[in-house]
Amino acid sequence: MILHAMRVTLCDVGPRDGLQNDPVALEPPVRAELCARLAATGLPRVEAASFVHPKLVPQMAGAEEVFAALDDGGAETTFAALVLNRKGLERAIAAGAGEVHYAYPLTDTFAARNQNTTVEEAARTAAEIVAAAHDAGLRATVTLAVAFGCPFEGEVDPGVVADHAARMAAAGADELMLADTIGVAVPRQVARLVESTRGEVPVGLHLHNTRNTGYANAAAGLEHGVTLFDASVGGLGGCPFAPRATGNIATEDLLYMLDREGVETGVDLDALIAVSEWLGGVLGRDLPGLVHRAGPFPA
Repeated sequence: MILHAMRVTLCDVGPRDGLQNDPVALEPPVRAELCARLAATGLPRVEAASFVHPKLVPQMAGAEEVFAALDDGGAETTFAALVLNRKGLERAIAAGAGEVHYAYPLTDTFAARNQNTTVEEAARTAAEIVAAAHDAGLRATVTLAVAFGCPFEGEVDPGVVADHAARMAAAGADELMLADTIGVAVPRQVARLVESTRGEVPVGLHLHNTRNTGYANAAAGLEHGVTLFDASVGGLGGCPFAPRATGNIATEDLLYMLDREGVETGVDLDALIAVSEWLGGVLGRDLPGLVHRAGPFPA
């Protein structure tokens, strides 16, 4: 059963993960406006940009401009930056990011294609980035990508995931996120992996709905005490380096479920639906999420 009266923290990754693989490249001022609109819904955290080379991910060009256009969210919203290396971290710190997110895959094939590295090298970089972020006074979240399955190597050993979770906790990560990067997880797998990685460091979920199991997986996470979730406004998303990887779970769809289950988030569903509708207009198409089309209940 989902525990009523629990409180969940949502991080909207739409401005980064949602847009990084989109055929429409939005200019930095528009991405900054998206961040501001999301913050106005009561979201406590928004992943605003990725400090990656624009030749690799053109949709993320101008990350400094995005942060320059943001205020502090009235101290209510933390604007986070995804970084993939020390240079990206230095750029994020200089740009005024509120916290740092670092992600690395748990298979060597995906690591080579996504970050031109190995799992071992990426894990060492993660520890260095956590330490450097703390030195700069910033919190650091580490995401373990393809934790539930890899498009190139198939099943990922749960023991490997648990080992890396323990390693990142020992390195001082403030949070760990288990990422279903290509949307292959099922609820029982989520429950087992959450239990095997549980420790002193909070463990959250970054879920994709590629095979329509994302919300069932979120419910399974809730039942096992997960209180941190990444989601993307409108259900946008996908990894440029993962074949056939499609959208994240939609923030407003997840929020609808949480609201109806009596789980507290501090986020206004109607306001979030309005942001999804606005973004669909900006992109010129319907977004994958469903709640912004159907509306809340009671309407």
